[in-house]
Amino acid sequence: MTSFKANISIQHTVLLLLATLLASCYGDSGSDENNLDQRGIIPAVEAVQARYGSLPLSERLSGTVVAENQVALYPEITGQISRIHVQTGDYINEGEPIISLEDRQYSEQVEQARAESRINQARLKQAQARHNELEARYKRTKQLSDRNLSSDMEMETMQAQMASAEADIELAKAQLEQSQSNLQEQQNMLSKTVIRAPISGTLGQRNAEIGMQVGPNTPLFTIGDLTNLRVEIILTDEMLQDIQIGQTAQIHTGSGEDREIIEAKLSRVSPFLNNITRSTEGEIDVSNDTNSLRPGMFVPVDILYGESQQATIIPTSALYADPNTGEEGVFVATSLGSEIEPAEQTSEDNPPPLTEPTEVQFMPVDVIAEGRLEVGVEGIESGSWVVTVGQDLLLTGPGQARVRASSWERILALQGLQRQDLLQRVLESQ
Repeated sequence: MTSFKANISIQHTVLLLLATLLASCYGDSGSDENNLDQRGIIPAVEAVQARYGSLPLSERLSGTVVAENQVALYPEITGQISRIHVQTGDYINEGEPIISLEDRQYSEQVEQARAESRINQARLKQAQARHNELEARYKRTKQLSDRNLSSDMEMETMQAQMASAEADIELAKAQLEQSQSNLQEQQNMLSKTVIRAPISGTLGQRNAEIGMQVGPNTPLFTIGDLTNLRVEIILTDEMLQDIQIGQTAQIHTGSGEDREIIEAKLSRVSPFLNNITRSTEGEIDVSNDTNSLRPGMFVPVDILYGESQQATIIPTSALYADPNTGEEGVFVATSLGSEIEPAEQTSEDNPPPLTEPTEVQFMPVDVIAEGRLEVGVEGIESGSWVVTVGQDLLLTGPGQARVRASSWERILALQGLQRQDLLQRVLESQ
């Protein structure tokens, strides 16, 4: 994968720091050893025994933690904060009040709109009463007209007055509807003086104080559901050839003894790639049961996308590129075999013994499978002792080295250390 050589470079940098740590911690392991190392005649290195098998294929990515339904809260109107009902970190249910704005102006506008509505209701009643009166007169006039006791002009006059009264009723109804609509609008504006929780969740990122003048562009709080989170990752078009929805994702949190790996599944991948970066977004749904994740955290994520073919497996830190030729290979302690056992646990205070000087040979290899901490290679046999720490000391040496047998667990743990963690250990050992 594209990040493999970058991982190799980082791990070699970490293990160069480790060489400094070993020099300070192992200096008292024997006076003869120490003198030889200082003169650079026969260097001391660490090695592990290559093994045969397959390795999990993974891609290390960077993820950003986001709360489910995480939203920023903004006021819909302009106003001054008069009361804050909550504090940062509070859990609040949907619909509960968060902030109240000064509402006197909006309350007055509601009362004015309500008064206008009452006036228009009275005008409608007046128009209806006048219409009813004219309607009674019209009926009497029509009865007289049917008996030829009134003139045609009187009937036409009454009809005109009736039409005018009906128009007055329609106008009064329209004015009443308009005033009622205005009243509803003013009541809605008044309700916006109380900012309520749009969802149930935890509050944070407070940017509100009593007396503060705020508007629609002023963020007040952020709210989100911290029990269910998602981790967003960026995937390139090349990664999509191997990475699929449903594959296992390992999310790394904490540091040192507080390190934790949370396993989840790759939940979603956007089918649309950015036409400039040729990348897209993936999302991993995570249950935050241990409360170890926080929205906004930057976390390493490993996506496991399969297993390699069977091959000789070595730690990635064993790979070494000859600075003179650029050829990639490993240093092999060719005369060592099963007569030495790898240390179950290597302690800086009680390191395993060094072997007698033994031949070390650089052997080119071909990488046929790539994991994050291990690689499958061709060119060496399973069981070979490969140098993982101290390769730089072998370039100008006599072709021999004293070897400390290390365990796979130790080397993989060292490869997983961040540079700042190991630098701190180096400084503490001084």
